[in-house]
Amino acid sequence: MTASKIFLYFCLSFILGIFISSMLGFLPGSEVYLLLPGLILGILLISVFWKYKKFVIFGFCILFLVLGIWRKGIFDLRIENSKLRILNDKSETATLVGVIAEDPIIKEKSTSFVFNAEQINVNGKTSNISGKILITARKYPVYEYGDKLEITGNLKAPSEDINGFNYKNYLLKDGIYSVISFPKIELISKNQGNNLYKYLFSFKNKLKESLNSVMSPPQAGILEALFFGDENNISNDWKDKFNLTGVRHITAVSGMNITIISALILNFLLFLGFWRKQAFFISVILIVFYILMIGFPASALRAGIMGILFLSAQYFGRLSFAPRSIIFAAAFMLLLNPLLLKLDVGFQLSFLAIMGLVYLQPHFQEFFQKIPNFLQLRYTLAATLSAQIFTLPVLIYNFGRISILSPIVNILIVPLFSLITILGFTFSFAGIFLPFLGQIISWPAWLLLTYVLKVIDLFSKIQFVSKNISNMHWGLLLIFYSVSGFIIWRLQEKQKLKFLQY
Repeated sequence: MTASKIFLYFCLSFILGIFISSMLGFLPGSEVYLLLPGLILGILLISVFWKYKKFVIFGFCILFLVLGIWRKGIFDLRIENSKLRILNDKSETATLVGVIAEDPIIKEKSTSFVFNAEQINVNGKTSNISGKILITARKYPVYEYGDKLEITGNLKAPSEDINGFNYKNYLLKDGIYSVISFPKIELISKNQGNNLYKYLFSFKNKLKESLNSVMSPPQAGILEALFFGDENNISNDWKDKFNLTGVRHITAVSGMNITIISALILNFLLFLGFWRKQAFFISVILIVFYILMIGFPASALRAGIMGILFLSAQYFGRLSFAPRSIIFAAAFMLLLNPLLLKLDVGFQLSFLAIMGLVYLQPHFQEFFQKIPNFLQLRYTLAATLSAQIFTLPVLIYNFGRISILSPIVNILIVPLFSLITILGFTFSFAGIFLPFLGQIISWPAWLLLTYVLKVIDLFSKIQFVSKNISNMHWGLLLIFYSVSGFIIWRLQEKQKLKFLQY
């Protein structure tokens, strides 16, 4: 057994430990009753059966599983003991001093931003503090990233349910345990943030202005959501249509999107005649530039890392090693933040999308052999369908809806998003310096987006397009992926037999 394979088992055991702790929902500190027996068993196997390699490896796997449970428990204790969280929903008014940590999101009647608290005063007592708070404020005056503010208001726990969406857990994974709505705000000073972030946010806002100057909603709204995660220019009517047809992911900075689009861009560049090395580096540069431009959010960073690892496996012709590198990366991310496994849907989707691309895509490409490969059609169909199948159960589990015709709609529109992404960035960037050129380049992007909207609108009118599935048990996910794993294993065994026969 190779060293990399042994390390893979250790990583999987660590991830399994976090999964067990996340799903069983231990009270903070109570997991010690599981840790101690596991620790004793692991040490016994290693010490007593030291001469037997498989027992030793199994013993270390148990220790890594215990490590995963312990790491999740430590994280839960940190949340439980957070000073800010303890003050939630109290009658006392708090005065906080800190800095805006991210680019504010400006809505129709309000603005929201993540506030990094550094100091707090409650009942005349001032103390240092460290924590993130989501602030919802009036639209004016306008605040920017890096502004140092004094905020006075009441800390509240985030709402657990907003239209079926667990908003509390969504914020929890990013270390935000408290919110304040429409507080009293005083500006202390400006430019207290990182200068690189300041320039990137400024560039992002110029791109937004350029985009909206040459394209109107709903086409512009899709690009704004895809590029910047801003859905303000998408009407509720269109959001409902996206949900019904199972394509809401196209309007989100999601792990699945970054993964699929990065793979499609690489193959689109190869189709245009670029060498594999050139196509690989251009694709990686585009991913990095995109993540920087939208402000380096943790969700996009995680998805970008996974996307780059997948592209690297394709570039070096070692696609079989992609799952190992992805699992190593996932284990490291979970070491830093174990809440991602259960609470970050984007993390789950990016991981599963890559697994679908690795294990199912080759079989679909073989199945689609009779389809012409014009504009890399065969590849894009196989990639889109592979990612969709592997991510669909998680989408149903988290959002309680199955879009029956979702695979068809996605196959009809997702292959175009590599070209839409390239054209969108190009005309937005060109429009900053040469507005007329930006307008010319925007026309083909507008036509493609109009086609996308027409397809979504058409399918959303079909009565049986969507069905609600509430309270889906996570055990069904285990069954689905276990059966999928067995089917993939059987397909691979058949391929090996074919290869040996030749």
